[in-house]
Amino acid sequence: MAATEKTETLKPTATLPITGADVVVESLVRHGVEVLFAYPGGASMPMHQALTRRRDVIRTILPRHEQGGVFAAEGYARSSGKTGVVMATSGPGALNLVTGLADAKLDSVPIVAITGQVPTHVIGTDAFQETPMVEVCRAITKHHYLVQDARDIARVFREAFHLANSGRPGPVLIDLPKDIQNTLVANPNYDVAMDLPGYRTPPAPSLEKIQEVLAAIAKSSRPVIYCGGGVIASGGANALREFASRAGIPVAMTVHGLGALPSDHYLSLDMLGMHGTVYSNYAVNEADLLLAFGVRFDDRVTGKLSEFAKHGRIVHVDVDASEINKNKFAHIAVHADVREFLEAIAPLAVPGDFRDWLRQIDDWRASDPMTYDQREDLILPQFVLEEFSKLTRGEFIMTTGVGQHQMWAAQWSKFKHPRSWFTSGGLGSMGYGLPAAMGAQAAFPDALVVDIDGDGSFLMNVQELATVHCENLPVKVILLNNQHLGMVVQWEDRFYKGNRGHTYLGPITDPEAQGQGSGDLPATTYPDFVTMARGFGVAARQIRDRADVRPALAEMIAHPGPYVLDVLVPYQEHVLPMIPAGMTVRDIIKS
Repeated sequence: MAATEKTETLKPTATLPITGADVVVESLVRHGVEVLFAYPGGASMPMHQALTRRRDVIRTILPRHEQGGVFAAEGYARSSGKTGVVMATSGPGALNLVTGLADAKLDSVPIVAITGQVPTHVIGTDAFQETPMVEVCRAITKHHYLVQDARDIARVFREAFHLANSGRPGPVLIDLPKDIQNTLVANPNYDVAMDLPGYRTPPAPSLEKIQEVLAAIAKSSRPVIYCGGGVIASGGANALREFASRAGIPVAMTVHGLGALPSDHYLSLDMLGMHGTVYSNYAVNEADLLLAFGVRFDDRVTGKLSEFAKHGRIVHVDVDASEINKNKFAHIAVHADVREFLEAIAPLAVPGDFRDWLRQIDDWRASDPMTYDQREDLILPQFVLEEFSKLTRGEFIMTTGVGQHQMWAAQWSKFKHPRSWFTSGGLGSMGYGLPAAMGAQAAFPDALVVDIDGDGSFLMNVQELATVHCENLPVKVILLNNQHLGMVVQWEDRFYKGNRGHTYLGPITDPEAQGQGSGDLPATTYPDFVTMARGFGVAARQIRDRADVRPALAEMIAHPGPYVLDVLVPYQEHVLPMIPAGMTVRDIIKS
């Protein structure tokens, strides 16, 4: 049924007046919202009541924490390409969205966050559960509204969805006082014109710019494509594949660019940067032309900025003009939507003679491949991820928490499709994995959705196990459990002589040791994730023997509902290779 047909029930009648809250919900319907993550409270109750009248159109999922809700909205947005929507009440409920909004801002994720607010006549009086959300979120949202007239609601929502998912995507906050939600609105106009003076998306890339880039490629002998999350966010992954294949140019991907080119493609150099492959970092370092598409030259990629890609020219294509020349000077700057640019340049690309360059890259692949110890006495995280990739053959949607497990997942999973992998990259938000997977599963109920998590990250939003159980979302969790805050431990080992600064997560039986033992797996683990998961109604199993990995993964994948696979791994294992922060490819640690 079309959205215009569904709105007929909302015409003002003697029994059903239109309130501001009804206009909110009808606006969501008209913008194609099918799933909403919302936690109710006093200041948002009118909107929740309105949602109950449209439950035939919008599925409202109740997270168990507002942070879980906003991370779930991110997962929904990043997997589907649509705008994710989250709702919370005022005060503490709204404030619990802040980390997720900052996360969405840094990772360019389209989110509309709706918060209830205290009535307008008590704003500024320190009323119960009052916080100034616009002021709190001014720096971490793309735009923000405090609605002061119910007649503005439809326009505000139209603008919010346009802003969130146009240009460089990002989060938009709409703060709605309770009295505005309850105000009757006569004949609301949902087609009202937007009022966005000064907001412009870039024009289509000019033929002159495209020819300039093609000329630079023709003069190059060692080109590399530096592919970022903007390629996937713009919907440009297919065009990137066509362009790279036509031109014969290898592709190094950021953590958000993974999946833009299949992992098994010959031109794929996999991930670059701090924990990227040796050969991708070498290639970027030696390139005479760096084609930077939808990237922001993040410090985790560049290391020492003055030394990054200093041997060649840089082409930077980005939808956000503020990113161009911000960190690295672009010899050819193209302010454009990266998908539009790639779709325009791909048909014009011709194969270059890069045989010597590709042979050099093959030599680097051979001399410094991705590898790890093939130990039989315990389970290494890399082995788990390799086995999962073999079993699934790239047919999955994967999220992660933040830490070592995140980087191992990026290094060792084999990605086949865009929008099949997402993680908290810019903000590095622990607790992201499970709720983001929950959102992706809501978008794709029949897909295999897996959260690769660590015990520290998992605990931060473990309450969402209740949500996946009650909402019948069959999310799988592979928990790489080392009883430590693994990435911080790795830095302690590398840069602080192994001194443990509160990174051991188990019970302290020997305060002097704090997890500095021989590495033998404990007889019992704390917390008991299997018992915990089952307490939420979720199936679970713990494994500690390498021989159990493949059958346990198969059991998890085959299970019809949510499942937690608790895999005990040694805390002494490090994510390698590694370029220390602020250093260069010459300082890369390989062992």
